[in-house]
Amino acid sequence: MGLYSVNLEHSYFPAQADDEVLETTVGGVLRAQAEATPDAEALVEADMAGQLQRRWTYAELLANAERMARALLSRYRPGERICVWAPNIPEWVILEYAAGLAGLVLVTANPAYRPRELRFVLEQSRSAGLLMVGEYRGNPMAAIAAEVAAQIPGIREVVDLEDTAALYAGDDALIALPDVKPSDPVQVQYTSGTTGFPKGAVLHHRGITNNARLSYARMGVPAGAVTLNFMPLFHTAGCGMSTLGAAQLGCRMILAQLFDPAKMLAIIAAERVATMTGVPTMYVALLEAHAARPVDVSSVQVAAAGGAMVSPELVRRMRAVFGCDFQTVYGQTENSPLMTQVRSSDSVEDLCETIGQALPCTELSIRDPQTHAVAPVGAVGEICVRGYSVMLGYNDDPKATAAAIDAAGWLHTGDLGTMDARGYLRITGRVKEMIIRGGENLFPAEIENVLLEHASVAEAAVVGAPDERWGEIVVGFVRLATGAELDRPALVTHCRERISPQKTPAHWIAVTEWPLTGSGKIQKFVLRDRFVAGEFERA
Repeated sequence: MGLYSVNLEHSYFPAQADDEVLETTVGGVLRAQAEATPDAEALVEADMAGQLQRRWTYAELLANAERMARALLSRYRPGERICVWAPNIPEWVILEYAAGLAGLVLVTANPAYRPRELRFVLEQSRSAGLLMVGEYRGNPMAAIAAEVAAQIPGIREVVDLEDTAALYAGDDALIALPDVKPSDPVQVQYTSGTTGFPKGAVLHHRGITNNARLSYARMGVPAGAVTLNFMPLFHTAGCGMSTLGAAQLGCRMILAQLFDPAKMLAIIAAERVATMTGVPTMYVALLEAHAARPVDVSSVQVAAAGGAMVSPELVRRMRAVFGCDFQTVYGQTENSPLMTQVRSSDSVEDLCETIGQALPCTELSIRDPQTHAVAPVGAVGEICVRGYSVMLGYNDDPKATAAAIDAAGWLHTGDLGTMDARGYLRITGRVKEMIIRGGENLFPAEIENVLLEHASVAEAAVVGAPDERWGEIVVGFVRLATGAELDRPALVTHCRERISPQKTPAHWIAVTEWPLTGSGKIQKFVLRDRFVAGEFERA
């Protein structure tokens, strides 16, 4: 996968055929690797304390996945949806493969979800079952699951992933696994919605398996390498790129239940980790922990970062401290997820200032947001992608699907960028109002709707402000109801009961009037700029 040599006049990059799209499925890639390297270690559990616990070879992982697939088929029909609501535990990965083998569609849910968020995902996805854990980091998941499931007639069972008997109930060797096709839906992953309601991106086997393989190939991950996966499994980077990339190269994947930078460094040193994927916030934390207590990180060959803007300084520090190649990737859930990636052989300038060229078999274009015409080279426009990895659509939402994927098959990302004559991309901003905090996409409308439910709030506007650690943080502007005062603790409690902690504003600003457009809309960019300039008193 060498550099693609092109000299473009317009911001259109044709699909490159230096690799191919394989007709693969999630269950199929595990089965193939178990046949090729049955005795190689496939999965290692790192618990909350960062201690290595249970282990599976590829043969054992496949055997567990097939057993669980048969158990699931005794309770569900192929094509039905089941929701996994848990942190990074081995059962999550086994369930991912089992659902793939059984032809079931896995719905992924953030273990930080509060009741209203979980209920929305279960109802919108039409999930028939919920597989979860009892508790995670103070979130009483068993109690929430019982409360929510009781309100949804379609949920036939709630199963604790750590209850082995319940998880494998119904397993029968006589149950035949179905013929699963690469084009079949495999996962529904929820992205925060601009209307305040998340949208479920329906991904397919072909998309997530090939995307992971092609990304790991460009990273240069050696076959059989030790990989450390601390990305949340409910994201495509965790269960897609990191898990399925490792499987297709026969890697030994250490799955971290909790990202604790000091403990991750200890695992890297002790287990001679060769590769990892994270968001910039995680790498900043690793560098800080390493500065406080250095360990031997010389085994790391390549690290990849995406999910938020990667600063040139972070690229330089990672290369200097870890002595490894550091690659920036760019994608979004709707594309399974990756579109572009730098190469280790790229110049320092390209590594630091671009998001690379397209991955193989992927078309990219930069288009005028108003006319959708392909922009000249160097002109700012909306980044659009077309290819094997584009989602099937948004679950039960044809209107949103039509708005995202045009008649010619182009997925409109909502991100603004430029393409140079060599096909290298740069991100310049966003068409949408999305906030990216620590690699997680947050949408103001969802948070604003929650703020407006509080009796003291008459109007609300939420913006993202730059932050060194998180990339962006949430700032909540409120115009208070007559006679009300800004009560930060009450507003924080209100938010934490209804939405995940990361969506709760870090700063609260009371305003008496808004900067408005001619049509009466709040000018959020003005609020953001004034906040950054320090004009507001913060609560």
